[in-house]
Amino acid sequence: MATKKLDGKIALVTGASRGIGRAIAEHLASEGAFVAVHYNAADASAKATLAAVEAAGGTGAIIQGDLSDPDTPRLLSERFIDLVEERFGTRAFDILVNNAGIGGRAVIEEVDEAMFDATLTVDLRAPFFMIKYLSPSLRDGGRIINISSMASRSAFPFMTVYASAKAGLDALAGVLANHFGPRGITVNSVLPGATATDLNPGTRDPETRRATEQTIALGRVGEPQDIARIVRFLASEEGGWVTGQRIDASGGQRL
Repeated sequence: MATKKLDGKIALVTGASRGIGRAIAEHLASEGAFVAVHYNAADASAKATLAAVEAAGGTGAIIQGDLSDPDTPRLLSERFIDLVEERFGTRAFDILVNNAGIGGRAVIEEVDEAMFDATLTVDLRAPFFMIKYLSPSLRDGGRIINISSMASRSAFPFMTVYASAKAGLDALAGVLANHFGPRGITVNSVLPGATATDLNPGTRDPETRRATEQTIALGRVGEPQDIARIVRFLASEEGGWVTGQRIDASGGQRL
């Protein structure tokens, strides 16, 4: 039997109970990785993701944490490393995928301080501090992959706060690629476009979906596996010469 590309690797995927996060967890598992499936409140969905991970040929565990709480990145990082030590007798791991995020559509006149703070806390602050707390345990040659959005490079007036938070993630790709480069750790930002998940209700409305598809060079809305395949590549040895990049994963939306 051929060796899988991620055999022996240990990964954490945040926001993995559904959508893009679930697809990423499945694809990493399909190459042999152990995947810690992070979720906030959707316990049943997280268990379904774990079942999918195992069905894909990998192993895993579920781990809970509310990333809207400023203390959670530290606590979640500690729980994850304790889990790794319990399972593998080491406090080292290989792949961090910061996927968890919240949306919120509003033009600037509609944004209040609570919305601004909530979005920045989950979409930028949480991944920033997950990296801070976990990087000492990330093996040399490891991978950090942040899931951003093409909203950070295309001007959608109703994504004022969301786009700002995701642009911050994009900036981290270059900054941290330089910082962690001496350790052989790659850092990249993946920018999905319109993707058919339950967090993107427009993809379920036929008229809205058709209008969106007219803005996409490849002529269709993305699927979670389209994003997951890119993440799997970046996590593998083949992706080891790619770092500090903002990788558009939109099918050519709004070029």
